[in-house]
Amino acid sequence: MQARDAHANVFFVGLMGAGKTTVGRAIARRLDRPFFDSDHEIEARTGARIPVIFELEGEAGFRDREAHVISDLTGRDNIVLATGGGAVLRPENREALQNRGVVIYLRANPHDLWLRTRRDKNRPLLQTEDPKARLEALYEVRDPLYRECAHFVIETGRPSVNALVNMVLMQLELAGVAKHPAS
Repeated sequence: MQARDAHANVFFVGLMGAGKTTVGRAIARRLDRPFFDSDHEIEARTGARIPVIFELEGEAGFRDREAHVISDLTGRDNIVLATGGGAVLRPENREALQNRGVVIYLRANPHDLWLRTRRDKNRPLLQTEDPKARLEALYEVRDPLYRECAHFVIETGRPSVNALVNMVLMQLELAGVAKHPAS
């Protein structure tokens, strides 16, 4: 990857529970940039929670809304964006993310993701008989798509949030997107 503008957008992709919102919010604070979460933005724009949108419009309706929000947000400058786990399913989303900023894939194995998300009722795709098997299936389909559009892959296994934030900042600095903070 060639060096980017120091004000390039930073986009996070990965499965639900990988830490995109938590790490993204911390990165935005450290870089003094606005932070957006595409799922939260969809909820704010519709006035409805994600599970309600899924119930009323199905996954396809939700994905249409998501594509619109991602197109809008990736068109902005100097932001940090955490995308929903399924944002990469549509080619136009992958293209917008890859071409309009630096994409960081926060990768976690399905077992760790299951441990992090198993009590969360706000994840419609996991409201199933076997959420762990569902996460494994989602991982099989989505991991290659995350890798396709990512400029960097960060393993989220055991590190603390602070360690992950520092790893991301180091990658962004190497890419010319973030300047090293004064000590």
